[in-house]
Amino acid sequence: MKSFFLGLALIITIGAFAQSPIKFDKTKHSFGKIKQGKPVTTIFKLTNTSAKPVVIENAVAGCGCTTPEYQKTPILKGQTSNIKVTYNAATVGPFTKTVTVKLANVAEPVVLNIEGEVLAPAVAKH
Repeated sequence: MKSFFLGLALIITIGAFAQSPIKFDKTKHSFGKIKQGKPVTTIFKLTNTSAKPVVIENAVAGCGCTTPEYQKTPILKGQTSNIKVTYNAATVGPFTKTVTVKLANVAEPVVLNIEGEVLAPAVAKH
């Protein structure tokens, strides 16, 4: 019985340390149907919910068609920041892309997702 409570305490402790020091307003965005050749952008807003400054080490897109931009300076306690994600919309068809956000001194990255469908330009009728 004692080992059960020790195990339970360990799980609770690990869970407490696994919590992210930031909170995103969303982690997924759907662009819906977009035109080919017209890049689209969305903003993922985040808030530092910890007592210490948070640093985004990097934000890496899963492919070259997606570009993330993020704050390089520390985000102080209670402050908000944005990760701007742009998709180039060059290829026709449905897409699902990821941006992996790595925070300093946090083991688990946060994965942001974008999706939508790129439509071919309409052919002009004569």
